[in-house]
Amino acid sequence: MFQIMESFMKRVGLSVEELDRLNVIHVTGTKGKGSTCAYTEQILRNYGFRTGFYSSPHLVDIRERIRINGQLIDKDVFDKNFRLVYRRLHETKEAHDGAMPTYFVFFTLVVFRVFLEEKVDVAVVEVGIGGQYDCTNIIRRPWVCGITSLGIDHIKILGDTIEKIAWHKGGIFKMGVPAFTVKQPDTALAVLKERAEEINCPLWVCPDLEDYQTDCGPLRLSLAGEHQCSNASLALQLSHAWLQRRSLAGQNVPNTPLKNTGTPQANPFRPSPSMVKGLEETVWPGRTQVLKHGDITYFLDGAHTVRSIQACVRWFTESSAQHEENTSGPVTRVLLFNLSGGRDSAAMLKLLVPCRFNLAVFCPNIPDASTFCQADLWNVNNTVEDMMAFCLEHEKNWRLFNNLQDINGTHQHTLVFPCIRSALWWITQGRDSALTDSADTVLVTPSTEAKAAPLCDAAQIHILVTGSLFLVGGTLKNLHSESYK
Repeated sequence: MFQIMESFMKRVGLSVEELDRLNVIHVTGTKGKGSTCAYTEQILRNYGFRTGFYSSPHLVDIRERIRINGQLIDKDVFDKNFRLVYRRLHETKEAHDGAMPTYFVFFTLVVFRVFLEEKVDVAVVEVGIGGQYDCTNIIRRPWVCGITSLGIDHIKILGDTIEKIAWHKGGIFKMGVPAFTVKQPDTALAVLKERAEEINCPLWVCPDLEDYQTDCGPLRLSLAGEHQCSNASLALQLSHAWLQRRSLAGQNVPNTPLKNTGTPQANPFRPSPSMVKGLEETVWPGRTQVLKHGDITYFLDGAHTVRSIQACVRWFTESSAQHEENTSGPVTRVLLFNLSGGRDSAAMLKLLVPCRFNLAVFCPNIPDASTFCQADLWNVNNTVEDMMAFCLEHEKNWRLFNNLQDINGTHQHTLVFPCIRSALWWITQGRDSALTDSADTVLVTPSTEAKAAPLCDAAQIHILVTGSLFLVGGTLKNLHSESYK
């Protein structure tokens, strides 16, 4: 993999040695990679450093994947580098047996060029999938590495056990480079420890967030959900270790060698004001995000694994209850759900049942059917027909878990729509001004009209959008389409 990646880099005028200048913070894991990177980037930006941040996937605009100082990359800069990388690859493909990179590899090449061109002080790089064979692992000398919470995901690529997945994630460890991880299942931590010892990489487990001492009471996080506590602790350790190398922080990061008797716990140092402020100000759209549009409240969380759905349920239950406190009149709860990537929708949906939704709506990850064409599919292996079939399967599983019975041949309390825009318009019943121009895109039938009664009678509508970051992204595109132009 690395020989192939290095070959692509040479074809676009990049070298592995140049990447050493990026002062990389390299982060992998199953859950919380993006949130951890976002916290870390915000903290270091607060210190005045020029930051580069590479994440995936994007929600609305592809430029979200490349951020300079927290902002989407300038359109002209993106266009110039995108075209340059493609042109050089295309011009040299005949000399390389027609070889062209995959989408993610291509984009990573663009990112490296941009970060070097923009002369960032630090590059926070999120691994795509896994770690050992991920193309971002071409980075040979990161300044510090991090591993977030591990779980079962991408089993066709990484394996079907937590131990196999941990082996892949530990592949980003580098000799002598400090690495930090959050608390993991014992078997997963054992694999990480073994990999770290093989590579001679010092590894520490992050302390609980409440162990950090401040002058202003408990640390406050801008991102909701108790699972964010471990992400924030990891971000503190990553940023502190990076700052220590820049000689701007105290000597609180452990520097003792890794012992065979166990993995040491990192010290819960006293966070600086810039760190405290960074944790309070971090913005990471689509993850435990709440948007209130008048009587409509959107709860957005791109959870797509069993553990992340469990965390989503806890967050939504608490957050929705808080928003209901000052409501006079009935509140209708609606689930808007889709799941992609061959994951087990039955397992996910079963976990959502305790939220006691009044209605469940399913649709493909297509933002707007009226402007959609087959070429827009992010996953070319699935046709529109496939995607609709998946949605019908989701609906079937939901009805099974909720013991919903057919009445006169119709499905009660559930609906399937062809796109996100039509689903949102029906759920909001035209009450959200951001969607009022969609009325003619929804076919009103006796069935849909009858099922809309709880929505029409509600004082407020709470919509949980989850199961897929692409579904969340499509929702944001419909609600905030102007903000990405």
